[in-house]
Amino acid sequence: METPSRRRYTIKQLPPELRPRERLLAAGPSALSDGELLGLLFGIGNRDKTAVELAGEVISEAGGLHGLYDVSVHELVKVNGIGEAKACIILAAVELGRRIGQVRNPGRPVISSPADVDRLLRGRIANLDRENFVVVLLNTKNEVIESPLVSVGTLSSALVHPREVFKPAIRASAASVILAHNHPSGNIEPSREDREVTRRLVEAAEILGIEVLDHVIVGDGFYSMKEHGKL
Repeated sequence: METPSRRRYTIKQLPPELRPRERLLAAGPSALSDGELLGLLFGIGNRDKTAVELAGEVISEAGGLHGLYDVSVHELVKVNGIGEAKACIILAAVELGRRIGQVRNPGRPVISSPADVDRLLRGRIANLDRENFVVVLLNTKNEVIESPLVSVGTLSSALVHPREVFKPAIRASAASVILAHNHPSGNIEPSREDREVTRRLVEAAEILGIEVLDHVIVGDGFYSMKEHGKL
């Protein structure tokens, strides 16, 4: 005698209070899990999994949400139930989130603390697998003029020369600058090289008459050399 298979429910068959779309409308997007949010973007699952179950599997295979920053279409389509269409949805959502993090304030943001620097740059550099060195250019009101990338390093270091750092500052007539880079490892403690680079850049800035306000390291949190007395 065959054992009856367990009945599967689609999202539409769930009670309204358990459906992601209805819960989002009632309580807002923050009430949904990562899998439910991605499942809403999928719209539908496949014959074996609901959209939410499929989304949860994708996130799990990537090692969590942060892992989605690094996946490719080729890697995504290896997940059973993910074709090119859903892979494109995932990559588009990740890229959109990255861009939103870069342009949260459409005007000129004002930098008044290291946390402001972290908010400005986190979506742009925090999850990269190479050290990216950015110089934040400020006017006399501490408003951001621009924040150009001046160096891309290896897995563990960024190669930075004063010429590349201060050329955009001179061109933009910046009153001051904030140095910033990411640590791909997530460890935000400054290395010996970080401290040495900071010292050299501060010395160069004094000659040019440009003030270096801080050097902020972005990773699992952020580290301000100014706040820790290392500037």
